[in-house]
Amino acid sequence: MKFPLIISALLAISLKVLCSATPLEDRPNILWLTSEDNNVAWIGCYGNPNAETPHIDQLAREGFKYTNAYASAPVCAPSRSTWITGINAISMGTHPMRSRHEIPHDQIAYYPDLLRANGYYVGNDSKTDYNIGGRKDSDCWDNPKKVNWEALKNNQPFLQVINMKESHESRAQGAVDSTKHDPAQTTLRAYHPDLPEMRQNYALYHDAVKRMDAKIGAALKTLEASGLSDNTIVIYNSDHGGVLPRSKRFLFSSGLHCPLIIRIPEKYKSIWPADRPGSEVDRLVSFVDMPKTWLSLTSTPIPDTMQGTTFLGASTEPEPSYCFSFRGRMDERNENARSVTDGHYLYIRNYMPYTPWMQKLNYLWKMRATQVWVEHVESGNASEVEARFFSPKGWTEELYDTRKDPDNINNLIDSPEYQPILARMRVGLREWQMSIYDAGLLPESESIKRAADNNMTIYEMVRDPELYNLPALLEAADLALLEEPARLPELRELLNSTDSGIRYWAMVGCFLLNDVESAESALADSSHEVRAMAAWLLVNNGQKDKGLNALKAMLSEKSYATLKILNIVDWIGDDAAPLIPFIKQLKLEDYEARMQLSLAERFKNN
Repeated sequence: MKFPLIISALLAISLKVLCSATPLEDRPNILWLTSEDNNVAWIGCYGNPNAETPHIDQLAREGFKYTNAYASAPVCAPSRSTWITGINAISMGTHPMRSRHEIPHDQIAYYPDLLRANGYYVGNDSKTDYNIGGRKDSDCWDNPKKVNWEALKNNQPFLQVINMKESHESRAQGAVDSTKHDPAQTTLRAYHPDLPEMRQNYALYHDAVKRMDAKIGAALKTLEASGLSDNTIVIYNSDHGGVLPRSKRFLFSSGLHCPLIIRIPEKYKSIWPADRPGSEVDRLVSFVDMPKTWLSLTSTPIPDTMQGTTFLGASTEPEPSYCFSFRGRMDERNENARSVTDGHYLYIRNYMPYTPWMQKLNYLWKMRATQVWVEHVESGNASEVEARFFSPKGWTEELYDTRKDPDNINNLIDSPEYQPILARMRVGLREWQMSIYDAGLLPESESIKRAADNNMTIYEMVRDPELYNLPALLEAADLALLEEPARLPELRELLNSTDSGIRYWAMVGCFLLNDVESAESALADSSHEVRAMAAWLLVNNGQKDKGLNALKAMLSEKSYATLKILNIVDWIGDDAAPLIPFIKQLKLEDYEARMQLSLAERFKNN
């Protein structure tokens, strides 16, 4: 970690600021109010008649309500990793949940660093969760603890973040039989079964959002009482979508579409995004745009490393055609997907179509709504839509008309009339993946290993074409996911590549085509990810003992891909039962231990 280099860079920025920037007294304060885990559907001014959010609704009347704001990731740590750097987490290798992979801190400053160099006082009350190793989350803030309003008055201009925990997923857990909100006054998603406890869980979360709204109101009241309102831009948004099952962690609208409201005082009328307060703003806004925009609003130089688009102020850039989002590993469960939206259509590309959307995840399964949904499906009483999400996806691609189908249940991917839309969104995704150096085309364990073997961060590794041939990886993934038998010879040829990532995608393609011959040879591959997929394929095709023994051998060797192997054991299902006694004896930690516990619960009798 080379903080002296960061300091040198910031000093250079400071000198530039002193020579050319707007005087300090003319720069706005920023109060950034963030809530956790709630999508737009939980907020009254976004159209939910059952929501009780009077303070946020009033803020919308006084400010500007953005109708097309989308999280870069549908879960907190990757989302906040993107926020603090202004760089998509999928571009840095910090997209897997709570991975804390390092980035080159001598090249990437956090946006509060830049504000401080520009004369701003910066405070954060108090959530960080930046998912980045090599630096303490708190050290970029002047005050990383509870907001000190007196300090804000005496240290203007300032940027102060206040995070509202009341709407976090944990507030939707626990008993659901005693709520202030009436369970009858709820609007269920089309994929949720209409069960009493499902409605009660909705009501419980309405209660939580109401408490969150009260905290928003209290912060705004204190701002006013402190005499700071007239020169403070107030921003409110959630950190991603959620929170009932199949929202948080998922690349559907319910996991990504977020409230964003910005109140701008009369003093800064010149930067209003519409003619008058109370207006709606339809511009596409991605979360990766926010740090860059806050720097622009404060006349702070923006480093070239930042991605995204400035969406507000004198230096507003043209509206992009799309917002892009990504999903990697969520806690103990492996997953890999991308999404694109233009505000009307949502396109999702699944890089693991062989897994269910709703994989059992310890934290998500604590919610009563999840439990009763699972019970309903297992009882055989669920509709096709209600049951769908617990089975392997089968779909490599999904396309939804979010205006006609806000719950994203009618996949239009095969509809002839939507093929032009599908084609342009595919192109948009590929161009974006190339432009931001999509780091998710290697399995996480392979990325960690390759970066470590070359003594560099994942961020640096994916920017070296000799170490990370992104065009070739994308082409190999595309070929694998076609599932075309006629392309099998090409996949077999790719299994001879010197690049473990190319071989991984070739093995995925062979897996999807049930090519047993390839699996037998791949059991000797140096990549544990390739070996694990090959072993699974053998289990699926009558060579159960051979496949399970291969998985057991890697676990015995403390494989660098242990978490993925444990996930595969779960995906295999009942045929994996002979491995469970051995797995129960392993000494594992963190997410590997969570998967171990999950497998022990699933196979109680083994």
